[in-house]
Amino acid sequence: MKIKKGDTVEVLSGNDRGKRGEVLEVIPKKDKVIVKGVNVRKKHIKPKKQGEEGGIIPAECAIYSSKVNVVCPKCKKAVKVGYIVENNEKVRVCKKCGAKIK
Repeated sequence: MKIKKGDTVEVLSGNDRGKRGEVLEVIPKKDKVIVKGVNVRKKHIKPKKQGEEGGIIPAECAIYSSKVNVVCPKCKKAVKVGYIVENNEKVRVCKKCGAKIK
């Protein structure tokens, strides 16, 4: 996957189209990512111990990684990610401006 934990991404389609957020978790087996503030659902929690409160908590759900693009730190646009080899290491680069993406 070209998306890593900690990347800033922009949603390309769906109800949250145009929103930007940080990737909290990457799930490569399902080809999904969890993005902060995107695809928020209500989760009903039961109290597990005596004295603990239950309630309705908002939680981010996973979305397909094909619905998001990485935001380039230099040109501030949602871009596709390419790779170049420098000093025997693969480095992610922006396909529009060529800036390195950490």
